Amino acid sequence: MLAVLAMIVTMSACGSPSGPRAIPTKPPPTPSSSSTPAADASAAPTPVATLIAVGDIAVCDAEGDEATGSLVARLDPEATVATLGDLAYPDGSEQTYSECYDPVWGAWKDRTRPALGNHDVFLDGGQAYAAYFGDAAGTPGEGWYSYDLGAWHVVVLNSNCRLIGCGEGSEQLTWLTADLAQHPATCTLAYWHHPRFSSGRHGDDEDVAPLWDALVAADADVLLVGHDHLYERFAPRDGLRAFTVGTGGGPLTEVEHLDAGSEVTIDNSYGVLELTLRPDGYDWRFLEADAEAAAADIGSTDCH
Repeated sequence: MLAVLAMIVTMSACGSPSGPRAIPTKPPPTPSSSSTPAADASAAPTPVATLIAVGDIAVCDAEGDEATGSLVARLDPEATVATLGDLAYPDGSEQTYSECYDPVWGAWKDRTRPALGNHDVFLDGGQAYAAYFGDAAGTPGEGWYSYDLGAWHVVVLNSNCRLIGCGEGSEQLTWLTADLAQHPATCTLAYWHHPRFSSGRHGDDEDVAPLWDALVAADADVLLVGHDHLYERFAPRDGLRAFTVGTGGGPLTEVEHLDAGSEVTIDNSYGVLELTLRPDGYDWRFLEADAEAAAADIGSTDCH
């Protein structure tokens, strides 16, 4: 289907605060004058995972991707890297992936879980993208897949809706609904390329509304997108908080209006979003590539 295929992570572009899982333990031994209750050695540690997200990344004759790459290199070496589409400019091809994207961002290829952008499908419908990332990109010809990260369920979708289909009866929406039903996790995160809501020049995208609605119906918590080359975090809408993170290295673009629910916008700096995924919630930090100081946007909330 990618053969017929032809938009930045405000991580927030959506979401809201929200509950924990109990780990069973054995009853403590009766204490004596010479002993204290022993810890349960069989209790599993609380799963916490790190996700680093950004889209709109590599331009061969520019250095924005090198700046964000240097930032990623200083972060958790075990973190999963979520690339939010438009990974190589001007178009995704074997040459631009190998000459523009791979020299810097290829360093994390083995822990990258990508999403397709519009520039990734312009030339060949995404064939070069699928060949470069292999199994990590899901089934060739689709562009959607899911995986578990710590205690979280993560869904990756293809927002090139006018080519792949996102609406009622589409293969992708049918798959999404079934996948969410099969993975009723306490915390759920999704990412794709085109923002449902945005204060950037591309604005709100109605085509992805069915995907958004399916996430809301399943009580998902976080959505990450790119496409508009800025950072934006939204207040939760119907429990779903969106982040736009299109600050990976492509030319930055300005905020053009203030969309309803927008809480933070940053349109003058490259950077990445770092999420700490706890079993019952998440912490976020937007880190600017040219700043050594504290994060430009930081927060914490529970899953709902």
